[in-house]
Amino acid sequence: MTSDIDFSGVFPAMCTPFDEDEGIDFETLQTDAQRLEAAGVDGLVPVGSTGESATLTHDEHVEVVEAVIDAVDDVPVIAGSGSNNTREALELSERSADAGADGLLLISPYYNKPEQQGFVEHYETIADAVDLPQIVYNVPSRTGQNIEPNTAVELASHENIAGYKAASGDLGQIGEIVERTRDEDFAVLSGDDALTLPVLSVGGTGTISVSANVEPERTCAMVGAALEGDYERARELHHELGPLFRALFIETNPIPVKEAMEIRGYGPARRSSRWGP
Repeated sequence: MTSDIDFSGVFPAMCTPFDEDEGIDFETLQTDAQRLEAAGVDGLVPVGSTGESATLTHDEHVEVVEAVIDAVDDVPVIAGSGSNNTREALELSERSADAGADGLLLISPYYNKPEQQGFVEHYETIADAVDLPQIVYNVPSRTGQNIEPNTAVELASHENIAGYKAASGDLGQIGEIVERTRDEDFAVLSGDDALTLPVLSVGGTGTISVSANVEPERTCAMVGAALEGDYERARELHHELGPLFRALFIETNPIPVKEAMEIRGYGPARRSSRWGP
């Protein structure tokens, strides 16, 4: 397929709120989704690493996806469905597709540290089986292994692999992937808020953003200005948001963003997590 999603703009990596009994707080989750849609974001990304997907059962994972889809009217929902187990990632991807997700975000196999051909086989197995646009997610600080440019370029040729979430911190690598996929229907999105503007400057299309949970309007304004070529305004907003970008990563994500959202009054039990404070 050719992706019918425009992967340009701002796609918040949503948190998963829990209640006092560590159950999912679906009311707050849906309120968040509606707040973000009203703020002008271009799509939503539930149950990624910011959504603590590793702590959810498969049923809960799908329930979160369904709840976000039901809450919004007119923005695509890109479901996190990755795993270090290819069979598990395939099952989550198929179930997310059946739930109505518009696309998928697939973290690279963590802990296993596959060789580059292993990445290709992992992603192509899912892309061959699930007819949705899929985003390859490279975050070596969490997974222990980098998806190299040659691998990303090879994956970009698959009709169902529509994008690459770049969270390596290596702008040279990100720029190379943009450069070498310009003739493909392939989006390169920042996965690091502090590097969103630099990624856009080398041809990136947008961001899957943590900060957009807290400041969706200004994040959208910054990205929109850059995409329109107004880098003076984009730089101004980048520097305004810089303290927030840094604060959200003073501890392991999503601890700081949940704290920030609680401070802003975006629902109860924000800090509650199944794996930490």
